[in-house]
Amino acid sequence: MGTMSHSSTFLLPNLPTDNGPALTYALVILNQHLPRFTPLLWEHAQVHVCADGGTNRVFDELPRFFPHDDPSDIRKRYKPYAIKGDMDSIRTDVLDFFRGLMYSLVTLHGTKIIDESHDQDTTDLHKCVAYIRELLNPEHPNLCILATGALGGLFDHEMGNINVICRFSSMPIILLSDDCLIQLLPSTHHHKIHIQSSVEGPHCGLIPIGTAARRTTTTGLKWNLDKTEIRFGGLVSTSNIVKENIVTVQSESDLLWTISIKKE
Repeated sequence: MGTMSHSSTFLLPNLPTDNGPALTYALVILNQHLPRFTPLLWEHAQVHVCADGGTNRVFDELPRFFPHDDPSDIRKRYKPYAIKGDMDSIRTDVLDFFRGLMYSLVTLHGTKIIDESHDQDTTDLHKCVAYIRELLNPEHPNLCILATGALGGLFDHEMGNINVICRFSSMPIILLSDDCLIQLLPSTHHHKIHIQSSVEGPHCGLIPIGTAARRTTTTGLKWNLDKTEIRFGGLVSTSNIVKENIVTVQSESDLLWTISIKKE
């Protein structure tokens, strides 16, 4: 069984160039409060896709990160590559603004508006992930998708977003909020997590998803597991603490890894 490495270097001001094969990042904006580090993620990402109502967040909230700049200039600078979803949440004025950019000659490319209201069986995040995978993955096998606004709000929406990262288990997808991140650790690999202690931790957790996680073993945590079963209705490794720069995880079942993001 191979080992998969993980690192939250996308939260750093500069992406390291000596940390193994370079990842290609894509950013998905969902319809919850934008984390304070959204402009940083935007700079690191090659493609930016708004999921329906997430476009309202870009329009309303991104200019607040730049209080001394003209809001219209910020909206043009941070225009998404595409808006995709069932279009039930995006405001008319926001859609008209970005539709106007689509036909503007002063932009290198306009925003693509993709109405998928005919598809009511998948979430907006699912639609965006499938679109990005088709768009980028053939040329960028080391693709990682960052999704902001995936946590917070309605609990069933959060669970729907977690279901998406399980459905696309072969592709790294990281759900982000101001407080924490969540990603899937597939049981097909052992996992080595490089902790970026300047921006994340120390609080963390390992959560079984879908089934009991038997024979789970970790290193690098305050309360390590040693071939332990974790399951709902039994032991769940929440409120753990990172103690080392590298955390390792082995399990017979898929797990969710979550770690706090520092406020500084």
